Amino acid sequence: MSVEAPQRPRGQRPAAAPLVRPAGSQGPGPTPPAVVGALDLALRRRVSGLMPGDQRASGLGPGSELAQLRPYQPGDDVRLLDPAATARTQVPHVRLHVPERTLTTWIVLDISPSMAFGTAQRLKADVADGVARVIGRLAVRRGNRVAMLRFGAGSPLILPPHGGRGALARLGRALDEGVGADGASGEGLARALAHTRALARTPGLIVVVSDMAEGAGAEDPPWRAPLAALRGRHDTLVAQIRDPREDELPDVGHLWLVDPETGRQIQVDTSRRRIREQFATEAARRQAAITGAVRRAGARHAVLTTDGDWLRPLREVLR
Repeated sequence: MSVEAPQRPRGQRPAAAPLVRPAGSQGPGPTPPAVVGALDLALRRRVSGLMPGDQRASGLGPGSELAQLRPYQPGDDVRLLDPAATARTQVPHVRLHVPERTLTTWIVLDISPSMAFGTAQRLKADVADGVARVIGRLAVRRGNRVAMLRFGAGSPLILPPHGGRGALARLGRALDEGVGADGASGEGLARALAHTRALARTPGLIVVVSDMAEGAGAEDPPWRAPLAALRGRHDTLVAQIRDPREDELPDVGHLWLVDPETGRQIQVDTSRRRIREQFATEAARRQAAITGAVRRAGARHAVLTTDGDWLRPLREVLR
């Protein structure tokens, strides 16, 4: 499914990177609260090692780790009084804690034209939209923060780390802008990952949402090394989005196939079984190469599809 850029008046300069809402967009579909809750629990377990424990945060403040137990001083918050120490010593004592560090989740979102493809219940962009919204919603819970780097059409869009409803509102507005129109170009996945590494300086969670089309089929795609570099500091998840027609061709006669990234066209006779078998074999090889590269980079890998439920498979990978 292709997306065409809207027509512009004669004499008007074209936009550097037009973004459009694909005509066939069906939205990400339902996100059952029970499944979202299970995903939240899975995320908390996975990133628990990134939270306080290995290194102390500076200063004192609200938290779960005890930093100091000392006699009460005028001006101390009476809610910090420790009943056991006070009863034992007969002197009022207060508990001071190491402040909790906030966890920042970075969403690296692909909006290249290939994300507008979809032949099943929804488009790849619809699934990406749903993943970004759910991860964003979970990321800001318990006082944490979410950030996003959007790439694939024009200059990258960077949403700095923020928490609360304001962060979700900014994220939602960026997602509502759509994806790159056919022929739009922008920063590729490899450069986007390197860019994210420069921005995300403290350990956190990185969620890459893409169809991983850049360098697909290569044994060592260009994004593997920057992904591995990110994994050295952050907990990293690759949410790869695929469509069933990327795995096999249906027997529907002659088809014109268009590459939305380059505009290249090719006619294929899908009634020929040999053509369909060759297509399936090459698709399997390309996917195996992507899976192997993600594994060598040390990241977790969730393959989500435009056909059916995409939320439960994401939760299963995080278990």
